[in-house]
Order: sequence, then structure tokens, then C-alpha cells
Amino acid sequence: MNILSPLADTRFARLFAAQVMALLGTGLLTIALALLAVDIAGAKGGLVLGFALTLKMIAYVGLAPVANALLGGLPRRELLVTLNLIRASVALILPFVTEIWQIYALIFLLQSASAAFTPTFQATIPDILPDEAIYTRALSLSRLAQDTENLASPALAAALLTLVPATGLFFGTAAGMLGSAALVWLANPPRPGERQKASIWQRTFSGMRHYLATPRLRGLLALNLAAAAGGAMVIVNTAVIVDTLFGRGTSDVALAMAAFGLGSVLAALVLPRILDQMPDRPVMLAGAGGLSATLIFGAILLALAPAFGAELWVGYLLWMTAAGLFYSVILTPTGRLLRRSAGAAERPALFAAQFALSHGCWLIVYPLAGMLGVWAGMTTASVLLGLLSAGAALAARRFWPRPSLA
Repeated sequence: MNILSPLADTRFARLFAAQVMALLGTGLLTIALALLAVDIAGAKGGLVLGFALTLKMIAYVGLAPVANALLGGLPRRELLVTLNLIRASVALILPFVTEIWQIYALIFLLQSASAAFTPTFQATIPDILPDEAIYTRALSLSRLAQDTENLASPALAAALLTLVPATGLFFGTAAGMLGSAALVWLANPPRPGERQKASIWQRTFSGMRHYLATPRLRGLLALNLAAAAGGAMVIVNTAVIVDTLFGRGTSDVALAMAAFGLGSVLAALVLPRILDQMPDRPVMLAGAGGLSATLIFGAILLALAPAFGAELWVGYLLWMTAAGLFYSVILTPTGRLLRRSAGAAERPALFAAQFALSHGCWLIVYPLAGMLGVWAGMTTASVLLGLLSAGAALAARRFWPRPSLA
């Protein structure tokens, strides 16, 4: 069985293609939004973009469980298509905005639709692929799609910008969402399981209660924090590290991020065979331990970079590759734990809880990584975030006991 085995299922193949289309649209949106923010706000464009991305996280954390409570019983095909059409409509409106508040309002609407779309989409895949080995390979394919998008979207945006103005990227986003909607409609995903009668309030928090009452998922929450600590160090501080510590240019920032993505891809390729032989717990804990060690010992490399930047550049790229590999080792098996922890009817609420709680971790560590980098320096930031990742890994080990009661 190879990593492409899940694509033999026609419904999954179409849903996977829909995910790829939506990811490309989202990647173009991020770049287009950055350019629009600069066009409207000038030198304050970074502040506008930062607040827009904060609104994204707030929507993800606050609305995913509510959306599942309100919409989780609806037919999935119609729901997912409608949410994609909402996202496409917002993308088509964004080129015409002239005020900053309009950007904020539209981005919050778009990300609210995403907060409903993504957990519903993720909860659909286990129903289509009941075999765990095949589902594991589907998770690796999903991780590969995300990592490839990180590389493909900037290249696609650069190519499009030679043909259209910056606002034209929003039309690319809309095309991606419309293509995703069409593929979801063709895939015709199964309807959700019959839900027990409950109030909206009970449904909103049922996934959270189930999640936090399950030992393996309490461990998963701690592992989400461990991964976020490492991911935030990379996402927030890489551009500054490359520029100020190594004295290199913008193209080398892209190269460093590509090295991180390469590590994640390598992990996604090898994990299915590893997980065929080993339980999730030791694999994910090893990933968290590896990521924390990479951050802590990588501080030595960052401390020496100002003096020996040219000699250490390849070492830094290898460091980024290692960080990407361990990051992916932590996160790729997540769906297996959620699938194992609930039946078909309860699974969407659990995926919504994971979506909200994991993004809550990012909401904490994003500003933390930025503040530590500015106030304490990159070396100290790497050590402290590494210690946070290590502490989260130890918490996961405690919350998620070895026996199968997890």
C-alpha cells in the first residue's frame, strides 16, 4: 500500500482535489490581502494585515464549535458548497474595497465560513475511508497538499502578477473556491450521522467536553501547543533571522521556508509506514521532543550566525528542515486520534473542538514569538519557545497514558 492508495476511492479523490483548489485560493488570498493592505494603508499595511490575521484566529477559535452546533446536522454536500460560495463571493468583493474597516469585516466573514468549512470537511474523510491504514495515508496526502501549497501559491502569485494587477489575485482566490465547490458537489460526501437531541448551547460545548474528557485528546491539545511553539518561531521570525543574523535577502527567506516545508513533506511521506508499525503516542511524543530539542540547540547556531553567517547558512537550512520534519510528525496523525475517539455522529463536534483549540494555541504563541524575538533576541526566543515545546510535550506524556484507556 502506497501513499496514493486513498485516491483509488473516487469520492476521496474529488474531495482531495477540492482541498487542493481551496488551498491554492487561500494562498493567493493571503498574498493579495497583504498587497491590498499596503495599497490602502501604506506604511501601516503590516499593522492592518496583522489585525486581519488576528481576526482570522478569533473567528477560528470562537466560531468553529458554534458553527458545528448550528449547521452540523445539515447535508454535507450542500453545506460545504454553500460555504465555498460565500468565500468566493467575499473574494470577488475585496478588490473593490476602499476602507480598512471593510477589509476587516469581509475577512471576518470569509474566515467565519472557513471556521465552519474546514472541520466539516475533515470530519467527512473518516466516513469515506473507514480503513485506518488508508485513512492514515489520506492524512499524509493532506499534509503534503498543505506543504506544497506553501511553495506553489507564491510562485503562482508571482506568475499571475506579470499578467494582472494585484487585485486580480482575488479573482484567483474566487476561482479556487468555485472549483472546490464544484468538486465537492461531484464527490457527494455522505450525510452526517444522526445527532442526539440537544440544545444549541449543549451542542456548542459537547465537542469541547468530549475532547477534554478524553486522555489521548488532552495529550493532543498539549502536542498542539508544542507544535505551535515551533511553528510560530519559524513563521514569525524567519524573515528577521535571515535578514539580520545572516545578512541575506528576500529570496533566501523563501529558501528557508522551503527547507521547513521540505522537512514536513519528508515526514508526511515516511509516517504512514511508521504508523503501520508503531502506535501514535510514541511517534507524536518523539516529534515533540525532537522539535523542542531542535529549537533549544538551534539557539547556538543563531548565536553564532552574526559572526559566521556564510559558513552556517547550510546548517541553518538543515535546522529548518529538521524543524519542519518534527512539526509534521506531531500534527499529521491528529485525525487518527479524533477518528478513534468518537463515532460518526459525534465526530464533527470533535473535529470542530480540535480546530478551535489548536488555533487557540496559535493565538497564544504567535504574539509570544514576535515579542520574544524583539525584546529578548532570536537566540533567547528560540530557547524559550523550545522550553515551552518541551513542557507541552511532558504535559502530553502525562495527560495521555500508555494504556489503551487513552
